[in-house]
Order: sequence, then structure tokens, then C-alpha cells
Amino acid sequence: MMADILDSYAQAAGQDVVDHLRQLAKPLAGARVVHVNSTREGGGVAEILGKLIPLKRALGIDAGWEVITGGPGFYQLTKSLHNGLQGRAVPLPQHLLREYEQVNAENAELLRGVLQDADFVFIHDPQPAALLSHFPDRKGIWIWRCHIDAQRPHRPTWRYVRQWVTPYDASIFSLPEFAQPLPHRQFLVPPSIDPLSEKNIDLPEGEVAAVRQKHDLDPELPMILQVSRYDRFKDPLGVIAAYQLVAHHTPLQLVLAGGGASDDPEAEAVLSEVRVAAEGDPRVKVLLLPPDAHRTINALQRAADIVLQKSLREGFGLTVTEAMWKGKPVIGGDTGGIRLQVVQHYTGFLVRTPEGAALRVRYLLHRRDVLNMMGERAHRFVWENFLITRHLREYLAIMLGMRVGQTERIEVGFD
Repeated sequence: MMADILDSYAQAAGQDVVDHLRQLAKPLAGARVVHVNSTREGGGVAEILGKLIPLKRALGIDAGWEVITGGPGFYQLTKSLHNGLQGRAVPLPQHLLREYEQVNAENAELLRGVLQDADFVFIHDPQPAALLSHFPDRKGIWIWRCHIDAQRPHRPTWRYVRQWVTPYDASIFSLPEFAQPLPHRQFLVPPSIDPLSEKNIDLPEGEVAAVRQKHDLDPELPMILQVSRYDRFKDPLGVIAAYQLVAHHTPLQLVLAGGGASDDPEAEAVLSEVRVAAEGDPRVKVLLLPPDAHRTINALQRAADIVLQKSLREGFGLTVTEAMWKGKPVIGGDTGGIRLQVVQHYTGFLVRTPEGAALRVRYLLHRRDVLNMMGERAHRFVWENFLITRHLREYLAIMLGMRVGQTERIEVGFD
């Protein structure tokens, strides 16, 4: 069964890629590797872990995934930490900081049997960052993995998070700009998509048509789409403003599709704001999708003419990669990891304002030759750089490098 998984990826990414993974994994056979984050579903981190863990197991690594849990105060504080790392000035009330620390202490006890003797522990983002402080006699190597655009963090927030992150053996960031001064080794690893997941596999046209019909989308009308959590940093209101500017001149329809995450207490308020902004326009569809609506998202991305990701801050933006994999040009916010994917005038456009997004949408809708050419380039760019096999290779390389005690800084990224 495990061999079948690897063989499937050989078909998608190339046999030489899978052979290289097997070669890298041999010295790590039997190693106990544990990933820890704060949600099993919702958001790119959970999606990536859901695919990486089975692949590591297929390579003979004893890989596992644990999730910490807390109460409303914990998630309120961790949302503030997330926003603060992305540059927003946020309050950090002492009673919530105490709750954050208490939740990490309680989860450390629950996970002690799993984490104490693990060979490698990957702690994802700020939510479980304080776990390490409860394992002074740990056996293995602990690595903090930051998926957030921490280029210009709110300094009080970073000072608080840094105290928990400093003792780690290494840290991983998605881009060089996100890395912060820390007294340990740092690695650069962009995220990835799984080409064999339900969200990315080819779909029959009939299934795409059925999703159009279900959500009352006009197959004859150009469609623009943004898929993301309902989060202010994703700027859904800016997307609606851009659509409205285009609609004055060019008939089209807009779909905003997404959901929340179990560790995001702000999603409901943002969704309400979006619904108010879209009210009264039948050509704007605001969809609240469940976490397992992968084939629906896949179909919507394939049905779209243009995909937007007009984020104001973005650690990476897996929805950008997903859309590009499906041959769609992307108009993205000129920020964070989107810059790594959207090559200006080549795979799409980078914009900073609703007006800029509207200008690029109109241009592409009136230049179908450019739209199609950008989509073809986008698919190739993802195949070369952002598949999960590349991501896995870099994690294996980091574990090998840490195990043999290399002292030099290692940067892993594009081939």
C-alpha cells in the first residue's frame, strides 16, 4: 500500500524525484517524527500535514501528528499573536498570556509520552511554541516551523513569541524576508500542494458543471474567484470593491469561497461584513464551505477565468498554488509568499489596491490570449517548484543536516 503511494507520486512528479526521496530517507528509517499544530482541519498547515505524514510513513519514517487544544481565551490570544506577527498592533492582556502558557503546560503533560523521546519534533506556528519549555530533558531535535508572514512583526508580539522560540534547535521560515534574528540554525522552505489530493486532481467537466449549477453560476458569464478563510488579512472586502469597479464596464460574476478554522475566532465577524458588502448583487456569491469541500473548491477553481488572492499579508497562500496548478492566472496581493509564486506579467499580476486588481481583471478578460498563456506558464511553474515531493525532500534534508550536526546555514528552496 505504501509503495503504491510513492508510485503514484512518481507518475505526477517523476520517477527520479521519488528515487531521490527514498535515498534521502534511508538514514532516517525508523526515526520517530512528531508534528504539532493547533487544528486538524482548516487552513494550509493542516492540509500540508495531512499529506506529509503519510508520505513520511511510506518512506519508513515513524511519523505522527498531534494537535493541542484550549479554550476561547487561548484561541483569542493565539489569533492576536498571529495578527501581531503579521504586523498588526495587538493587545496582549496578561490574563490571556497566562491562559496561553497554562494551555501549553497542560498539553505538554498530555503529550509527554509522545514528545519526550521523539527523534524530531516540528512545532508549527505560535500556538504550541511554549511546549518546548516543559521538556528540559528532551531526547530529540525540536524545530519551530513558522508559516506566517513575519516580515515586519509587531515588536511586543515578537518579543513575547521569541522567548519561547529561542531555545529551539532550529527554525523554518517560508521566505528569507520572514526570518527573524535567532541564536540557532534557520532554514527556508516554501510550502507546497499535493497534486493527487481531491483539491488538485483533474475533474470531469460534468462535475465542474454540477458545481456551477448548484451555486447558481452562469456558465456564459466570466467568473473571478477568491478562495480563502474569512480573514481581514485576506481582504475579501477589497475583492468585492475590485469586482464592483470591473462590473461598471464588463459583465462578470464573483465567487468568494471559504470557511474558518477551529483556532480562528474572528472568522464569523469577517463573514458578516462580507455578506453585508455583497448584499443586493445576485452576481456575487459568498460561500461558506465545510473543511472537507475539497472537490467543490477544485471545481470552482477550474470554472474560474481568473483567480484572485488579494491578501494584505500572506505567509504563502496555497490557494495561489492550487489555482496556478489548474492553469489559471492569478491576481495576488503584492505581499509575502504570493510574490514567490506570482511572477509579474508572467504567471499573473501583483497588485496593492482594489483599483489595481480591477485594472488587471479587465485587461485579462479582454486579452484571452494573454490569459491562456499566463495560465500555461503558471501550471509549469508549480510543477517545477511547489509540489509536495519537493517539500518533503527539503524536510528530509533538514533532518539529515540536523542529525549529523552541520554547523553551516542551509537554505533549501527552488531547484
